[in-house]
Amino acid sequence: MNNYKTKEFGFTEEWVEKALEYEALQTGRVSSLAKGIYKLITGHGDINAELSGKFRFSAAGPLDYPTVGDFVMLKHEAGSAIIHHVLPRKSVLTRKEAGMTQENQLIAANIDRIFICMSLNSDFNLRRLERYLTIAWDSGATPVVVLTKADLCEDVPAKLDAVSDTALGVDIFVTSCMSEDGWHPVKESIAKGHTVAFIGSSGVGKSTLINALLGEDLMETDGLRNDDKGRHTTTRRELFVMPDGVILIDTPGMRELGVQSVDLSRSFSDIDELSAACRFNDCQHNSEPGCAVKGAITEGKITEERLHSYRKLEREAAYAEMRARKREEEKIKKMFGSKSEMKKKLSEVKAKNRR
Repeated sequence: MNNYKTKEFGFTEEWVEKALEYEALQTGRVSSLAKGIYKLITGHGDINAELSGKFRFSAAGPLDYPTVGDFVMLKHEAGSAIIHHVLPRKSVLTRKEAGMTQENQLIAANIDRIFICMSLNSDFNLRRLERYLTIAWDSGATPVVVLTKADLCEDVPAKLDAVSDTALGVDIFVTSCMSEDGWHPVKESIAKGHTVAFIGSSGVGKSTLINALLGEDLMETDGLRNDDKGRHTTTRRELFVMPDGVILIDTPGMRELGVQSVDLSRSFSDIDELSAACRFNDCQHNSEPGCAVKGAITEGKITEERLHSYRKLEREAAYAEMRARKREEEKIKKMFGSKSEMKKKLSEVKAKNRR
């Protein structure tokens, strides 16, 4: 019998209808995973679970597997819990895996807001922020920028202005956990029952902020290194439920942040809008006459660095899309052979049917 008394971990009415198809199974939410073992929050407490053999066999790739934040349908079998299904996701945060591979890596699922943490000391990097904003918008969740360690910054207003010009239409909070109420604006912005994920580089203060929100030191933290950067302490993704019903997801610092086939119109809405005013529809924003983007750079409305970042991410996204199509073609070829072989087989089938 399904147990729907699980609102404390985000299983609201919108999910009940999705779970009705599996009345014989129970509901759970993935809070962490390690070496194929999934830790789940359920209406009966926390349990460990594994994937069923049928699930593993039918999964087409890594993105089909459960990740932190997923709602799953499970069954207790012979003293162990087995995951049989993952409910459809309303949002999913991914990034390109480190290295040469073009595979996507799951970060978290079913998130309402993504808090992009960037410290105001030596970690401050607008180009990296653009990458975070791109994958956040692409996830289906709403990004929020959290500027941490304001006590270590000599000119907060100047950096806040720079972030405002980069994170267009995005809420921005300035925090400092050195003061007793330095994190209150973030807490007040999170609604009960919502799931929020914290992402950012190593040592920007994500764990410190989460501890402040939780009201206890559940996440390990460390001080600053000699180069004014925080020490990386979070080593895995983990979901926590606050006493007031807010769900928080902490993630490890991301050393590499590649993008896959993404839509840049949200993270670069200024360039997207300017492009529509260019004289030529296929304007590359180089030396074409009547280029509105170049005109905005001359007028100081946007920077040359922002255009360069846009082009770089556009190339990465196009390359990733090309690679994805190539992989799909190779799979089809492996399954059915070349086009000529496919036509030959089709002709043979047609000839056989005419006899």
